[in-house]
Amino acid sequence: MASIDKLAGPKVSRSAYIEQILRDFVDRRAQARKSAREVAAINRHAAELNSEMSDALSFQVNSADE
Repeated sequence: MASIDKLAGPKVSRSAYIEQILRDFVDRRAQARKSAREVAAINRHAAELNSEMSDALSFQVNSADE
């Protein structure tokens, strides 16, 4: 407990400090889960997205040649 009190500082109660740590932890976990879902969605559609990007880039190259 002394370590927590030291980290919290003299102006913050131990319970408020622990509560903030837990909130931050939960927020980071939620963000990590959201990011993982987004990466999974991108990976599921990677071939289609890469094909579309290739088409778009070839169009730009062909337009620049004209």
